[in-house]
Amino acid sequence: MAPSKAKSLSYLRWLLLLPIPALWCMLSHFGWLAFLENKLLDWRFQYRGEIEAPVKVVYIDVDSLSLSTIGNWPWSRSYFARVAETLLKEGQARAVGFDFVLSEVGIAESADRKRIIQGDADFGRFLIKGPPVVLAAAYAGWRFLDINNHEKERALPLVATDPRRREDMEPPEIPGFETSPDPSRHRIWHPPNIGLIDTIDNGTRIVPAWAPNNTGRTYFHMALELARLYWGLPAGSLKVERDRIDFVRPDGSLQASVPLQNGQLIELNWFTQWRSPLVQHYEFSTLYQVAEALTGDDADDRKVAKAFFAEGAFKDAVVLVGPVDPLLQDLAPTSLDEHAVPKVGVHGNLLKTIVSGLYLKRLPKWRDVAWADYAVAFGLTLVVTILALAGGARALFAKIMAVLAVGIYVALTFQLFKVTQIVLPLAVPLGAAFSTSFAGLIWQVIDEQKAKGRIKGMFGAYVSPQLVNRMVESGDDPQLGGHDSEITAYFSDIQSFSTFSEKLGSGPLVELMNEYLTACTDIVQEEGGTLDKYIGDAVVAMFGAPIAVTDHAFRACVATQRVHLKLAELRTKWQGEGQKWPEIVWKMQTRIGLNTGVCMIGNMGSRTRFNYTMMGDNVNLAARMESGAKSWGAYTMCAEATKLACEKHGGDRLVFRPLGRIVVKGRSQAVPIFEIVGLKENVTGQTRECLGLFEQALKKYYARDWEGALALFARSRELEFNVPGRTPGVASNPSLAYLERVVPEAIEEPPPPDWDGRYVMKEK
Repeated sequence: MAPSKAKSLSYLRWLLLLPIPALWCMLSHFGWLAFLENKLLDWRFQYRGEIEAPVKVVYIDVDSLSLSTIGNWPWSRSYFARVAETLLKEGQARAVGFDFVLSEVGIAESADRKRIIQGDADFGRFLIKGPPVVLAAAYAGWRFLDINNHEKERALPLVATDPRRREDMEPPEIPGFETSPDPSRHRIWHPPNIGLIDTIDNGTRIVPAWAPNNTGRTYFHMALELARLYWGLPAGSLKVERDRIDFVRPDGSLQASVPLQNGQLIELNWFTQWRSPLVQHYEFSTLYQVAEALTGDDADDRKVAKAFFAEGAFKDAVVLVGPVDPLLQDLAPTSLDEHAVPKVGVHGNLLKTIVSGLYLKRLPKWRDVAWADYAVAFGLTLVVTILALAGGARALFAKIMAVLAVGIYVALTFQLFKVTQIVLPLAVPLGAAFSTSFAGLIWQVIDEQKAKGRIKGMFGAYVSPQLVNRMVESGDDPQLGGHDSEITAYFSDIQSFSTFSEKLGSGPLVELMNEYLTACTDIVQEEGGTLDKYIGDAVVAMFGAPIAVTDHAFRACVATQRVHLKLAELRTKWQGEGQKWPEIVWKMQTRIGLNTGVCMIGNMGSRTRFNYTMMGDNVNLAARMESGAKSWGAYTMCAEATKLACEKHGGDRLVFRPLGRIVVKGRSQAVPIFEIVGLKENVTGQTRECLGLFEQALKKYYARDWEGALALFARSRELEFNVPGRTPGVASNPSLAYLERVVPEAIEEPPPPDWDGRYVMKEK
């Protein structure tokens, strides 16, 4: 592939992968990943663990024991007055908050109304003195019509997201108190310190900091009111700005500033679990009994009650009184608590957040879009994907670095949160990085499979496809070295090829050889052979390696006969093409030699360039079979080992003719040699008669009956299937070879008495 085209495809690929991180950003923008992001934030809270705060918060629990001791809910509010007054006076607490909506809703008709009103009056007389006590208030509901004219209800008006509805906002539900025990004089009275307790997002992550109503009064969250009282600031000290709430001292200086999300919301920083060594809890019934004992007549009880506060458990603390019994249904899970816990803890942790100034910090937004978060997601995705898709020699190292990059980012988000309270995005970057790189890897695998196919196709033009598959599937790099294995070596060569080179120009010669070599190679590989190499017009192959097969000799023998049959078809074709080819092409013949035995098989050559090939004495003998075939007038010759191995696995499928015993150049041992006459179904009766006469003549030859041998060879010559002048390109045959050379040589120079019929080859 051209470099410019490859580069264009690379750019296109990145453009096609770009929508994946964009999709993750879109899912995050519309809140569809909020659950996942919240879960990942919880894990960061749990990794960081609990932390101490500069403000002491003590919880007074309205639990099951208190309910069984004092009585069923709702209680007379005089209990609240007694406990709050005692905490402030004897316990020296700085502020007390009541996490109850003190409305008339839920009071049974059978309740003692006079007792209820008396309790309201007692609580009212306590609150009218202006103690640092904050009562809870909640929006009872806010109804509006949506764009489809359907009535909807929102628990809290979010002014930042829907400022058009400000004029329709309803006031919080305000506690009503009777200033006289006489029911006829019951009237509503608004205490000065009221704190919102409405929450969103399951009540433990984000809370509304403030809300206006149509009377012009602004209501702040209970924790903000408690923080104001903790710092000793007067009412009206909280100023709402566009993106924050300021605590302003009477002299105009700034006590603290609370950052807001969307102009109205605060995100909680959880300091402790509900049950923690860092948090003190007391039962409401215990505090009430202590308060009663302080005003009782028993001196010992008063002494015990005084001792209760002697250790300073409530000194300078902010005390939160709230429901903890599950029956009161004010529970929710938190970032540090696995199971649902009382939501009064929200106010305590938010108070600690405000006083300590340890707010959760997120990357800035622009026009209510978290562009910085999305930039981080795209950045991490780019780094991880580039590393994951890197190729070349360092591909594995790059992929390890991709995983390491993700691990480093995750570790950074956790550690940064632990140290600085900064919340980096996690769900979107991880989701985008993993999905984009995974999609890229799938794409890469598809490309690699295509490339592997191209490599197999290209490499298979040089070596056996089986060898290519074996190398690719093993995953091992080729290495120098080899092993011994029994194979059948195959050598073929075109008869009188030098004459072809003289008669044909380079162009026609290449065309002719490509057609011939393609036909030979296809047949060899179809029969399970492995192409070793081409040496000019010669084809060198092996059967039985690298894929071991037991019938390699049989396969090789069949391949030789198929090659001769195919060459006959090609001769007819070339002759039919008229003047394109000279007459010598119409008469092309090839000689093939085979030998079976143990050879050295493997990668041989230099350390930088080598071939998968075969070596050894048996390979050399196969080459001698091919070159020696000319002397015997044969076109396919093999050693006895090949004939025996072929008949073992192929039976009588192939017909062999014994040609004698020869000693090839370079060896001293005689080797029985055979001509592969053809496939059984293609051998005619005349040829079989010829072979019979030839074998009889050969026996005469071995018996030194030269005259008898010559007579029989003369008869077999008349029946030969390859006849000079009749068969294209044939100049001799085995009968002629014995008649014209072998027997005359034996007559002229008779062999010694111990002669065993061997013939010593004088040529290679």
